[in-house]
Parts: sequence; C-alpha cells; structure tokens
Amino acid sequence: MRLISYKIKNEAYIQTGLLINDDLDVLPLTSNGLPGDMNELVKLGINEIKNIISHLKDDVIKLKTSDVKILAPIPRPLRNIMCVGKNYHDHAKEFYGSGFDSSGKKAIADFPVIFTKATTSVIATNDNIILANDYTNTTDYEGELGLVLSKGGKNIKSEDAFDHIFGYTIINDVSARNIQKQHEQWFIGKSPDTYCPMGPSLVTADEISDVTKLKLRTIVNNEVRQDSIVERLIFDIPTLISTISKTMTLEACDVIATGTPAGVGIGSVPPVYLKSGDQVEVRIDKIGVLKNQVL
Repeated sequence: MRLISYKIKNEAYIQTGLLINDDLDVLPLTSNGLPGDMNELVKLGINEIKNIISHLKDDVIKLKTSDVKILAPIPRPLRNIMCVGKNYHDHAKEFYGSGFDSSGKKAIADFPVIFTKATTSVIATNDNIILANDYTNTTDYEGELGLVLSKGGKNIKSEDAFDHIFGYTIINDVSARNIQKQHEQWFIGKSPDTYCPMGPSLVTADEISDVTKLKLRTIVNNEVRQDSIVERLIFDIPTLISTISKTMTLEACDVIATGTPAGVGIGSVPPVYLKSGDQVEVRIDKIGVLKNQVL
C-alpha cells in the first residue's frame, strides 16, 4: 500500500488516502471509516487496514492526485525524527574531511551516531525549503531512506527489528552546516523550519521484499549528486533499531532516518550550498520522488 496524507484543495482538514492506478488516483480512507491522522492509521497495522479496504464498495468515489494537496505522510510526527549521522562509508569520509564533523576523532564511528530533528521541521513534497531559516547561508541536502515503526519496544533484538517496521518513506535531512558546526551537537542545525522534507507517500513494508537493494539518488537542478544503495549502510536497519532501543523505549509511529551517502554539498571543494531557485529531488526505488524548491 502507498499511503498518503492530503488535503482537498480549499479545505483545511487532513485526510488519509491510498494511492492507486500508478499514483494517479487517491482512494479516500478518512471518509470510509479510517483515521485522518496517519499516526492513528499506522497503529491499526497493515493487516487491519487491508481488511477494511477490502470491504469497501467498488463504487467508492476516487480523487485525482492533481486535485489534492499531498502532505508529508506524517505531517506532525509524535516525537522528534531520529536520525543517523555518518552511516555510509563514503559520506563518513567526505564529512570527516570537510571540517564540519564535531562528532568524533575518526571518520568511521564505532557506534551509530544518533541525533534528532524537530517535528516542526517537517514539510511535504512540492513545499519550499526556506533559506531564511539559516542565518549562515550554508544549507545542504541529504537524501535518506526513512522508516516508520508499527510498534515500539525496549531491547529489541536485531533479528526481530523488521517486525517493528510499518513502512518506508523518503526524507531529505536538510542541514544548516555552519549552525550545525557552531553548536557541535547537531540538533539546532538540523531543525530549522522546512528542513525535513518527507514523502511523498508511506509505502508499507510488505511492498518491499528487500529494502537493502533500494537505490537512492539525490538530484539538484537535474544533476545527480548522490547515487547509492541501502545495503551500503555502515550500521544496517536492524542494528539501528536494536541500538536505539537498548537505552530508550521506541514507540509506534517513531520515524527514523537511516543516513545519507556521499555527494552532499560540503563534499565539494569549495562547498556547494543550496541557493534560492534550486530544485532538489530525492528518488528511492519503489517509494517515489520527493521534490522541493529552495527559496
């Protein structure tokens, strides 16, 4: 299932829907007895959602995606988005050599580098990344695979980690590099308003047979800047879930961004930061395209 949150144009309230017909149409879920809050929809579980959809009448009115405003799949996460730094070998090396790495004394960390982004940073595909929120004018992109948990837990074993995943989405971990560097801990530099594009949909885990084979690309102004596959993660998805849950209780609907590959702006000499008018796309196989303009 390819689930979305959306608004009908000229209406204020948020609804949930299912993308169908090659993402050209939306099957409304909220008006057919399912929650309008994606967090509540996730809590129902994949099987229950499928069961309810299977009992809908064939004549349910569909909407055209062109007639709705697609929001981030979870427009306001229940908790901060958990993120992983330096989790591809090539990016860890480029970041370490950039002079912006305040996380340690070596390129490849011994343990996952975990930080968070504020929930207020989340925006949707086709929304604008607002550079005015970075007073240092050093805004960078980071295309990443995101996952959403179906259930929480403490001390989750690596071998059980995938049982806790509801689905996958795309996240652009937009970063204000000089703010990130100034404060050493990354939270402020990662959390400006509009600096967490997410979407366009939340693809349920049963649709993706092997997440490690997904290809990730970030394209800026039609130029491919990042090009990698998920299996190149230093710390894989089960390790991330297991590591985080050793000290804190994970909860249903938690969002985890798994890390970005090489090719970010600070990897260039001199760094190439985003500027007004730039178009940024993050593409991940089987999930879609997350598009944003920079203003």
